[in-house]
Amino acid sequence: MTERYEVIVVGGGMVGAAAACALAHGGISVALLDRRNPERHWPKEPIDNRVSALTKASQNILEMLGAWPGMVQRGVCAYRDMRVWDARGDGELHFDCADTEFNELGHLVENRVTVAALWDVLDTLPSAVCLTPAAVADMQLTDNGRLIRLEDGRRLEAELVIAADGRESALRKMAGIDVTGWDYDQEGLVATVTTEKSHQATAWQRFLEEGPLAFLPLDNGQSSIVWTLSTKTAKKYLTLNDADFLQALEQASGGILGKMLAVGPRAAVSLRFQYANRYTDRHLALVGDAAHAMHPLAGQGANAGLLDAAAIAELVIEAKQQRRPLSGSAYLRRYERWRKGDNLMMMASMDALNKTYKVSSPPFIGLRSAGMNWVNHTAVVKAYFNHYAMGLREDLPKLAKAQACWQVVQS
Repeated sequence: MTERYEVIVVGGGMVGAAAACALAHGGISVALLDRRNPERHWPKEPIDNRVSALTKASQNILEMLGAWPGMVQRGVCAYRDMRVWDARGDGELHFDCADTEFNELGHLVENRVTVAALWDVLDTLPSAVCLTPAAVADMQLTDNGRLIRLEDGRRLEAELVIAADGRESALRKMAGIDVTGWDYDQEGLVATVTTEKSHQATAWQRFLEEGPLAFLPLDNGQSSIVWTLSTKTAKKYLTLNDADFLQALEQASGGILGKMLAVGPRAAVSLRFQYANRYTDRHLALVGDAAHAMHPLAGQGANAGLLDAAAIAELVIEAKQQRRPLSGSAYLRRYERWRKGDNLMMMASMDALNKTYKVSSPPFIGLRSAGMNWVNHTAVVKAYFNHYAMGLREDLPKLAKAQACWQVVQS
């Protein structure tokens, strides 16, 4: 027996759950598949290492989907300032929400908080089904869609399959879509730390020789760190005892938050620049890390993925409203044109910044610092960067502009 849906989304993380949620709000019959049922409840401590800096555009998407109240209930932390400086020069940038029309620049949120809140909403939407545990064994084209066979033998068919199954996407490989990219020989070391001084609802980032060190504020007063290091150094720092690690971290921080008092479990992830050569195939679309992976120095990966989810959902709902095929080639081409250029521009910017701050020649450091200080003291340019970082740019999906992209349509 084959279960039939209009859309199947594979991958129940933030991006896949957001896509499924938006589609279901539009009355689309959607199945969300994941290998496990995500946590919905957990103790206050410890904070999870996987934390994302969500932009105003991402907040708009999650508010429109109905997930934001559940996220606030579980814990989000607004950050109102961002301070960036060069450890090897005198360049500094300061972004302040007082220079915008908003009360904050963004929010720091544990990934599990966003996922749990989205799954809570999915439970309330009649056209959404969440299937767990569900591991895809293979995927085949059919006359009018794709057939997915799960490892437990179940068969699912849909007119459109959305792959939200991460950087090593199995569905992307099954579809024969190649990627372009390279490893950075860097790892992002993450942990939660307790500091002597208050984080002041500020995101701090210091550019060091091996990569940036970021302190991201959490609502319990602690900070989440993302420390970009060479692979060799990251592996070494993972093996240090807590006291030695905290000493290295305090030195690297330049003392900006005082003494490093305590650290939770540490983890590291390899960093890579990667994009799928095509975002779409027949009856298939890639979103999030399945389509692109970027350097985390500006924390834009999750936000780019949520924009992908909002864009594909908007186009599929539009197709349904116009009684057109949900995976028509014209719609899929529109999705790719819409999102690929924006993502590549963001990825290239992060790549260029990462390479710029690894250059150690004194003349270049002086030039780099002069550029930072010019931006910091040029209101128009600074405002542009501020709004761009907040996700407030042109050509956004409706949900990112706090507009509904649906009216419930009947099959």
